Amino acid sequence: MKQKLLILFLFFGISMAFAQTKVSGYVYDENNEPIAFANVLFKGSTEGTITNEDGRFYLESENTWQTVIVSFLGYELKEFTLEQKVNYDLKFILKEEAAALNEVVIVTGKQSKKASENPAIRILKKIWERKRQNGLRQFKQYQYDKYEKVEFDINTIDSALIKSRLFRGMEFVFDKVDTSSVTGKTYLPMFINEAVSKVYGDNLLDKEKEELKGNKNSGFSNNQVIIDFVDDLYADFNIYDNYLKFFDKSFVSPLSRTGIQTYNYVLSDSAFIDNKWCYNIIYYPRRKNELTFKGDFWVNDSTYAIKDINLQASKSANINWVKEIYIEQEFEVLNDTLFLIKRDYMLSDFALSKKEKSRGVYGKRTTLYDNYVFDEVQPEKFYDEEVYNYNEDAYNRDDEFWEKNRMESLNKDEKGVYKMLDTLKTVKKFKRLYNLGSILASGYIEVPSLNLDIGPVFSVFGFNEVEGMRIRGGGRTYFGPNDLWRVEGFLAYGFRDDKFKYGISGKWLIDKKNRLIISGGNRRDVEQIGANLTSSTDVLGRSLASSAVVGTSVNDKLTNVNLTTLALEIEPSKNFVIRTSGTYRTLESASPTFSLDYNDPESPTGISSEVKQFETALSLSYFPNRKMTGYGVERRNANDGFATLFAQITRGDKSWFNSDFDYTKVQLSYIQPWQVGGFGRLTTTVEAGKTFGEVPLGLLSVVPGNQSYFSIYNTFPQLDFYEFVTDTYTSVHLEHNFNGRIFSRIPFLKKYNLRAIVGLRGVWGDLSDKNIALNTTGNPVETPLVAPSEDIYYEYSFGVGNIFKILRIDFNFRGNYLSNPDARSFGVTGSFGFSF
Repeated sequence: MKQKLLILFLFFGISMAFAQTKVSGYVYDENNEPIAFANVLFKGSTEGTITNEDGRFYLESENTWQTVIVSFLGYELKEFTLEQKVNYDLKFILKEEAAALNEVVIVTGKQSKKASENPAIRILKKIWERKRQNGLRQFKQYQYDKYEKVEFDINTIDSALIKSRLFRGMEFVFDKVDTSSVTGKTYLPMFINEAVSKVYGDNLLDKEKEELKGNKNSGFSNNQVIIDFVDDLYADFNIYDNYLKFFDKSFVSPLSRTGIQTYNYVLSDSAFIDNKWCYNIIYYPRRKNELTFKGDFWVNDSTYAIKDINLQASKSANINWVKEIYIEQEFEVLNDTLFLIKRDYMLSDFALSKKEKSRGVYGKRTTLYDNYVFDEVQPEKFYDEEVYNYNEDAYNRDDEFWEKNRMESLNKDEKGVYKMLDTLKTVKKFKRLYNLGSILASGYIEVPSLNLDIGPVFSVFGFNEVEGMRIRGGGRTYFGPNDLWRVEGFLAYGFRDDKFKYGISGKWLIDKKNRLIISGGNRRDVEQIGANLTSSTDVLGRSLASSAVVGTSVNDKLTNVNLTTLALEIEPSKNFVIRTSGTYRTLESASPTFSLDYNDPESPTGISSEVKQFETALSLSYFPNRKMTGYGVERRNANDGFATLFAQITRGDKSWFNSDFDYTKVQLSYIQPWQVGGFGRLTTTVEAGKTFGEVPLGLLSVVPGNQSYFSIYNTFPQLDFYEFVTDTYTSVHLEHNFNGRIFSRIPFLKKYNLRAIVGLRGVWGDLSDKNIALNTTGNPVETPLVAPSEDIYYEYSFGVGNIFKILRIDFNFRGNYLSNPDARSFGVTGSFGFSF
């Protein structure tokens, strides 16, 4: 998500009308108070909108209209004659109806939650009763055609932006400026992606499959990161669900069974729509600073199916970098009882500030549905996901295909965007801006002439007690995002130890269908081993703890590592990976104040300081619901929120390469994020492992401490490195982010949009007497071997996130083992990051 947000901030850095009638303005009552959720529409049409919390509205139409009507319950209807096609900043004063004084119709405050007092609640309960009988759920099988158009635009185009130095030499792009029909702001299209697909579903099997028939994009078409960001950002949703997930946040749906506690509902109107009598219900939040919407919907009086609905996120919603979210869904009446979605439109206004005039980026998605077919059975195997399902033809469709399969024609400006962006990519200044965005997103500097990337740039500088200041340079081969092979390497130098370190690795995708990959490499480096319980499979991987600039105490327990590995992996079924590897490593203390010595009868001194060990490993990994992008040897995650299950058995063998020890190690890991409705996200991690046999400290399982001031998940921030050492362990980590649910209810804090985070973590472990004896040599700097075997060691923390939108601070408390030498009972850690 952080990488994707960097792409969005690139748009911020870069960051007339062809409709016939445009109207904008404000609606007030006689006391000059703004009227929220007032109806504004062109007379004689169904084209309209509602005012926002400030009474502001914007409305446009491709047709020419002479009159606009403004109305609201309890007030007299007002008609206004439009003397010209464009009418901005109008002011309407609505007078209270005389009858309304007696009726006491209150539509701006709290509404009754009782069905006996509020007819809107009675209708809402009918919707709940029938929601599983509406839509596609009422059929055993279904299929339909789907067309999706996604667009990113720079908005609030004004003369200052056009004349800015940023766009000097690129002024021609402003020939394509248009005006949003939702906000009334001018915008400049920068990216368009179109997709045509066929969707199949089976409600009995609870499975769905989408076959991509065609895909076409412009702008940043070669940057798959942006396309993935768009796909993840605009994931499909069902308006009948209790919670709607946008930007990794769960918004309470206005049709939710918990909606009565979250929204006010008002029965506003009734009318025939497509020859169906429908009720109009307005809804708005009961409280500010929660993840809620405002808007209205039309619902049929007999089926209680939704005909039309619009949702607009309240400005006070606790979500970063998003100023506006607007959604429209239109449902088609296929027969007397069948309402199916026909059109879905979503607009998001991304901006660094939520101020009205701030410049930002529009993200827009339009999805159309057609040609529904029901109860045609497909074999169960038809729905099985393929490991490799890339259809190259889908990305090379000609114009005739698009003219035939577009369910909605591109307007003149959208057609021009393809040509404009092709021209823009030839401008040197734009290339520089594009390259800057690529560096921020990937961490690599591209050198296309050499098919090489230099980086990662964020790893150039480091520091630790052994190496002092450390500089690192690296690179990788890069012919394109879907390379079938890749070679990567680095060279580093420490100024204190005056030594060079290096690493090189390579991988080759032999078979695309089952993703058969062979890989190998060698690395000589200084590293903080024991920074995690579950072993990494990346030969060039290096923990943050190896280069922490400042910490809670001296970090001198570093190890010289010489690692060589050869591995083979395969993905026989979707998201299930089998990996086998052979690894030879030597381990030796890199610091005179740290010892890896162990008793060795075969050594002349009876003690050895270096471990030489070959081991083989077999691991199984499963990632349910994971989506990947690309088909090369390296792929990217296209989504998050999926579980990770990992199991590995490792066998150390003395008979290979003159190794030192025989042992067997078993490791299990399970990571699961849970979306807990409107209460945020809970992340849980369970790890367990055991080593059978006698092994030295360098091969034991060290409980991962954290001596830095950074909040690092799956570590114990109140533990020092090597404070607990085990050969048998079980570890649990729980972290819950309430996403503003708590602070939004505290009056003097809710305006800051802070987010409460709580954490609980614990570990139990044991260490055999034989392993203690093996590692007790009498060395003055040897590490005391202690395992949390008497009681489960635990910590808990309370955190505050979203400080200035980027900062998180955690207050960490140690629960027990406070008598350990230099035990830290309390500490503060923090982290920076971009998130919605």
